[in-house]
Amino acid sequence: MKNNQSYSNFRATLAMAKASFRSILRSPSAVVFSLAFPLIFIVVFGFIGGGGIKLSVGVAPQNDSANAVYQALKNIQIINLVHESQKEMTADLVKGRIDAIINIHKNPEKIPAYYVNVQYSEASKDKGNILKSILTNILSSVNDRYRQGPPPVAELKETTTHGREYKTIDFILPGQLGFSLLSSGVFGTAFVFLSLRITLVIKRFFATPVKRSSIVLGEAISRLAFSLIGAFIIILIGHFLFGFTLVNGIRTVMDMLVLSAIGLIVFMGFGFTVSGIAKNESSIPPIANIITLPQFLLSGTFFSIEAFPSWLQPVSKALPLTYLNDAMRKVAFEGASLIDVKQQVFIMLLWGFAIYALAVKVFKWEE
Repeated sequence: MKNNQSYSNFRATLAMAKASFRSILRSPSAVVFSLAFPLIFIVVFGFIGGGGIKLSVGVAPQNDSANAVYQALKNIQIINLVHESQKEMTADLVKGRIDAIINIHKNPEKIPAYYVNVQYSEASKDKGNILKSILTNILSSVNDRYRQGPPPVAELKETTTHGREYKTIDFILPGQLGFSLLSSGVFGTAFVFLSLRITLVIKRFFATPVKRSSIVLGEAISRLAFSLIGAFIIILIGHFLFGFTLVNGIRTVMDMLVLSAIGLIVFMGFGFTVSGIAKNESSIPPIANIITLPQFLLSGTFFSIEAFPSWLQPVSKALPLTYLNDAMRKVAFEGASLIDVKQQVFIMLLWGFAIYALAVKVFKWEE
């Protein structure tokens, strides 16, 4: 009896995706690296709420840099002096990207000789208090050293600008989400396709009408669905339990999921490359770790890359995870749109084109 129903690669792709999704759910390592592991770090940092202290202080364009107060401030190791335009600094202050703006200028009336104007932000209350303590100590030391009589040499004047509080979870959660996507994209893809190749499953598929594209797309769809569900859960737990900032609510969540999808697709390219290079399953972890560990440590997952030595920062800024983390934080805390983070997305896409070009050259369907 003749079957008039034509073969559908679309249905084959969906069947592959469904089967792959089930296998991911049954894999303990996939659940641990994609969901449990990031959540553990989020819970720990959510409760601790601490971290290394680094104060970013904007220097007003008209600031007098020759005075003793400014020179003393330059020598404080935990203070990073930022030089930008007044407009950029004001915007960064409100968004919590810098902790204060300082403007030291001479007093025309001579007494005191200098006014130290500091503008804080409610977005960085704790760091503002630390800076105030540092400045108070500096002024006390300068006044004791230089004054000739009772009037002080320099006097502190303070103002506060309204802004959102930048919490530890606002930094940690995007980094952990990026790490989850990186691990899923590299390790998950590499192990799956190497296993399919070694067990000759892919070779058997060639005896069927299934196209190679259906196999790849099916795996990509399943891993994308699993990772986006995990990302959604991580974002919700971070928001409702630890106050993770979502400036524009559900729109921010959707933008973060779009960025997650882009990041995962790029990272899967690394996974395809690893599966093409690896000879057996035991060789995957060393190769994959060469890709994931530098990004995990240097892409601003736990600490801002500004805290790294200056010679190391260019390396950090060359890694794709750095741009995913940066885009996530801008969208979540600053309320940036996908258009606003187009530079980060463009660099990730460049990485994607490059790594998939390499993956095509080294990828093998069978031994």
